[in-house]
Amino acid sequence: MEENQEILFAQTLESVRKLARRQGNRVTGQQVREAFGTLNLSEEQLGMVLDYLRQRKVAVVEGESGDALSLNQLSDGEELSEAETDYLEEYKRQLAGSDEISEGEKEALTLSAMAGESDAQQRLIHLYLPKVVDIARLYAGQGVFLEDLIGEGNVALSMGVTMLGCLENAREAEGTLMKMVMDAMEEHITENEQEQDRDRRILDKVNKVAEKAKELAKELRRKVTVEELAAESGMSEKAIRDAMRMSGFAIEDLEGR
Repeated sequence: MEENQEILFAQTLESVRKLARRQGNRVTGQQVREAFGTLNLSEEQLGMVLDYLRQRKVAVVEGESGDALSLNQLSDGEELSEAETDYLEEYKRQLAGSDEISEGEKEALTLSAMAGESDAQQRLIHLYLPKVVDIARLYAGQGVFLEDLIGEGNVALSMGVTMLGCLENAREAEGTLMKMVMDAMEEHITENEQEQDRDRRILDKVNKVAEKAKELAKELRRKVTVEELAAESGMSEKAIRDAMRMSGFAIEDLEGR
């Protein structure tokens, strides 16, 4: 794929995932084919897209249409919270003074940035800041505040302009930069999801130990020791002590440290 096609592919794939979430984590094969229609994917590539969706627990249903939402309805991303909307409006006002330049001027500016001129690199960053906002809107609604997505994108953009010297053609610059921005946002979302998973697992462990301790304490009419709880619950003493540390030693019916 060419650079611009790669960006369009990534944007389309994310839009399909959003559509699936709106439809109960399911999407029809026809919707997927229509979404990627302009990219002229081969059957093998389309199959890889469907596999990607299934791996992320999206049900791909064939032969159903229903009252599905269209991708056009998702072009502006997920609905934002009030705080995100306020932030976005204020941030857009700050960017409102961005200069409009012609394609020729943009190419000349890109060439200067590729040559390592810091002033040109800063101007190029400022030029692409609104595009970072557009991409962040696409990734909104995935458990990460919009401001954080924009921040991650801006950092990637700032780093990217200093690496343009490795390109052979100035026309590759925009596609390369926007791909770096998208990669940074996706990585941030993934890291956030992993952190939330870790937090849930910790909470589950603490709740399990607290529940077992409460049951045994009620039976014995006193706080229980780690050893007693281990003997009665089948959990290891290490697992119980780990849960105690995770809770800040705040499990009410369990004594000791």
